[in-house]
Amino acid sequence: MERDDLEIALIKYNKKSWCKSVVLGFFIGLAVIVPGISGSTVAIIFRLYDQFLCAISNLFKQFKRCFIFLLPIGIGAVLGLGLGFIGVKELVELLPFAFVCLFSGLMTGAFPAVYDEVREGEWTLKRIVLFAVGVFLPVAIGCVSAWLSIGMPNGSVGVQKFADIEITHILLAVLFGFVVGLTQIVPGLSASAFLMAVGWFQGLLKSVSLTYWKSNPAIFGIYLALVIGFLLGLVAFSKVLTYCFSKARRTTYSLIVGLSLGSILSMFCNGDIIMTYIGWANGGAWILEVILGVVLFALGAVGAYALVKYQRKQEAKEKTSKTEE
Repeated sequence: MERDDLEIALIKYNKKSWCKSVVLGFFIGLAVIVPGISGSTVAIIFRLYDQFLCAISNLFKQFKRCFIFLLPIGIGAVLGLGLGFIGVKELVELLPFAFVCLFSGLMTGAFPAVYDEVREGEWTLKRIVLFAVGVFLPVAIGCVSAWLSIGMPNGSVGVQKFADIEITHILLAVLFGFVVGLTQIVPGLSASAFLMAVGWFQGLLKSVSLTYWKSNPAIFGIYLALVIGFLLGLVAFSKVLTYCFSKARRTTYSLIVGLSLGSILSMFCNGDIIMTYIGWANGGAWILEVILGVVLFALGAVGAYALVKYQRKQEAKEKTSKTEE
């Protein structure tokens, strides 16, 4: 991207747009912890996605300008990450299925914002194949993770792996961090949904405590590896998607729409949630949690879709005002 394009893409902040970016960052940080929230989908809803992608992919070329644009997003991300660890940890253990339903509802309600990008294009064979691949990948990862988790003697693959950390876990953490970075760039993907799919989600949440840190300090190697992978994935895929969008935006979005839909489905079949189903099968109470889950799913979907509709109206007003000028 040339300098002129960058100057156009990165808006100058005022109070409203600065606060808007903080809110976006909050959801990006929350998305790492909360299953179902996609930070990049929120960026699309807020109409900041192209600018967010542009700033990350050009960070080293024009550091000052891009850093200033990303600063409020970063502040919001730290706040969201902190709140996620504080609030989500207990909720996941208390009502895992209802919790997943709420955030899958949020993703479902936000899905039209992603689909808008391909609504007007023709569905060619290439786009249909990419869409199908996008749906298949997260569902397949979730099913494999569920199968592996069933084979573990005490539940989640992630919890068991962290009991005895080896070099292979560090290498996996870099890979998983890389994918988590990708989820913050690719709309519709959820970092926590991916971590659920590979069975690391609850293990990471449970590792965040002073007691665990004292007994197993090697976990900080996992954290560091995740951060390194995350940063690599964030920068690498921002450049990849910037290039793909410049060449074939709607075709690229066909894959993204599939990934978004597949991520919603995989939330109900993965290495973490499968243990909840097994608990139900062994006589655990499930009726009230299922009812609560249905209600929360509906609330999440309605709330997210209301935000999508609001942003559509705002965009329509902006187009109308520009036309009148």
